Amino acid sequence: MNARWDTTTLAPELDALRSRRAELLESMAALRQALAAPASGRLAVWQGRAAIALADLTADVHTHLTITEGPDGLHHDVVEIAPRLSHAVGRLTAEHAVLVDLLDGMRAWVSAGPPDAVRALGTDLLDRLARHRRREADLVFEAYETDIGGET
Repeated sequence: MNARWDTTTLAPELDALRSRRAELLESMAALRQALAAPASGRLAVWQGRAAIALADLTADVHTHLTITEGPDGLHHDVVEIAPRLSHAVGRLTAEHAVLVDLLDGMRAWVSAGPPDAVRALGTDLLDRLARHRRREADLVFEAYETDIGGET
């Protein structure tokens, strides 16, 4: 078992994971707020704020991918210590591809698409991210019997 996720030395890694989850939650909230702002009569400002929030969220999602899917990542270690969770890990990994596709689509639309369409894409993305975060928290709890925070 990878000592990085060994339950006897897990506290620092879980603290880092909790911190990253909080950053992801903050960037999700920032995008939600940017998308909810009025766009009428100030489309360029609205697009700019949404683009900045989306860039921050994209960076946090990619950090999440590195932490979970990297060679020393969480998913590798979960499967190593709890093979019964390999299906759940596979599902979460598949969700990552969908989330990245949605982020890419949003980036293409945020500067050119009508605000209502961008908001619809953003809402779908944020809802999927919230569900993904809950499933990730459930996975960690099942593997390590440790709560990393499932707030949404």
